[in-house]
Formats: sequence, C-alpha cells, structure tokens
Amino acid sequence: MNEMNREHVTYIYYYACTKDEIDLCALEMRSLFGKDTQNSILESSVKIDPSRSPFIRNRIDIIFEAEQLNDLKEQVKELQLATLTFKVIYVNNNDPLEPEKVGFKNRRKIEREVGLLINGEPDLINPDRLFAVMEVNGRWVFGDFHKSEAIWLQHQKKPNDYSTALSTRVARAVANIAVPNPDGIKAIDPCCGIGTVLVEALSMGIDIVGSDINHLILPGVRENIAHFGLAGEVTLRDVREATGNYDVAIIDMPYNLCSVITEEEQLEMLQSTREFSKKVVIVTIEPIDHLITSSGFEIVDRCIVKKGTFAREVIVGV
Repeated sequence: MNEMNREHVTYIYYYACTKDEIDLCALEMRSLFGKDTQNSILESSVKIDPSRSPFIRNRIDIIFEAEQLNDLKEQVKELQLATLTFKVIYVNNNDPLEPEKVGFKNRRKIEREVGLLINGEPDLINPDRLFAVMEVNGRWVFGDFHKSEAIWLQHQKKPNDYSTALSTRVARAVANIAVPNPDGIKAIDPCCGIGTVLVEALSMGIDIVGSDINHLILPGVRENIAHFGLAGEVTLRDVREATGNYDVAIIDMPYNLCSVITEEEQLEMLQSTREFSKKVVIVTIEPIDHLITSSGFEIVDRCIVKKGTFAREVIVGV
C-alpha cells in the first residue's frame, strides 16, 4: 500500500472462508468496500460491523501506526484512558504469502510492553476496551479490536426449513451484496421461500419485505421471523404481480421439483422485477444471462457458490 492510500485507511478487517466460499466472499467484499483482497486482510476507510459478514472475523479501528514498533510505542504513551480498564492483544496477520515473523513468546512480550505504556487500569478478563497491536503491510498498527459474532449461526436453528434453501451463511452474504449500506434502502424478496434471506436481512436492520406465490409456506416464514424477535411484512403474491418501487430485489430462482418454471416464466419474473426494482441480485443454478439482459438488467458482477459438487451462481444486475 502506498503512502497516499495509507492516509485514508481507518479500519483493518480480517477475513476467513472455506475454499468453496472464496468467490462469494470476494463478491461480498467488493459490494461492501468497493474492492477485494487476495489474502486474509482488507484495509478500508469504510466502517462495517464485523458481525454483518459471515466471513469477517474481526475489525481493528486504527488509532496509531508507525513503520517501527518502537515508534508505535511512543505514540501509545499518549493514550489516556482515565478510569477505563483495558487489555492488549497481539494479532497475527495470517498472510499465507508471508512467514510468521513474531513467535508466541515475542507476541506476549509485545503485549506486555505496549500495555505498560497505556495510562489506564489493565484487566485481562473483562476490559472496558480491547486493543490490538499488529504488523501489517509493512508497518505496525495499534487500535480498538472488535470481534465478530456469528449471528448467522444462531439462525440455523429456525423452526422451519427447506433442504433446498440457501444456507444462512450464503443468505447473509447475499443480503450484504444486495444492500451494502442499509441507510434509506428499500429491499424486496419476492420469492422468499421459507424466509432464510429475510431473516438475515432483517437481523442486520435492512428494510425488506417478502412475498411468495406458495400460500402453504407463508405461516412458516412468519414463524421463522418471529422466532428471532424480528418483524417483517410477508405477503402472498406472484412476483409478476408485485408493485411499488424498491432499490433492490433479491431473487433465489425456483428450481426444486415443486416449483419448476419455464424459461418464458423466468423471463416474465425478471421483466416484472425490472419494473419495480433498480437493482437485482439473483441466485440461480442455471445459466440465465440471456434472460437477465433481455429483461433490461445489465450484469455488473457475479460469483460461483459451491457446496461439494452442487453450485449456485450469484449475479448482480442494475
């Protein structure tokens, strides 16, 4: 990273995903930050709650940075915490392209040395503020450390589910791809199925409504939403009859044996979506680029999501 870019970096995010999720993780990064990274570290001036993403493990809010550790320590001396308690942890950057430079004993040594320079009361069990020190991209940084909470994992225990439904991890990433910044955004899931995307989106404060043509599943969708203390509108409606104005639509294209639809019906769905939504995020197991473009959307990004031999594609259209 050059000096000009470094001046604007405020946050450091540590990412982790499985081999099958690499493409999805990168697409979510591009949606949230406007860029992705080839390693586990992403630096940005954009502030994102790390618990929003199923792939972000933690975030460091940079307070001080320096090329040398001793210079960083001099800056840490300026920190005044008054009556607040604190703890300092050393964070490895886990970049596979770089050998580990600091062993366990040295990491503990750095934590102690940095902690002794802070004007405050240390608390190793339940500190008011948790700080991180880290060597990353050729310099040392110090800042507040925020760990992600795997909220999506809690949502796996919903009362009702389908074997063909998206996993909560994928659904959460898809919601982030569709709505990277929820402020003032109206979203719709017009083929909501059992409500997996709805639950993830609502739990992140996204203004989203859902609907589905299958009246039999709607009670289960509403029960799933209420089970997690959330509230959202879910109606019985064919996507081709949807009205209103939305900033983005999320469509998991029907594909199981109970909801086989023709190519003509798929095109009608997408054409209708173009009428009420400015943007669309489509999840599909079939190649439908020609239908997307014929409906009036331009494909701007995409990725493949794998689970063993089964693959879905996530496509972003505007």
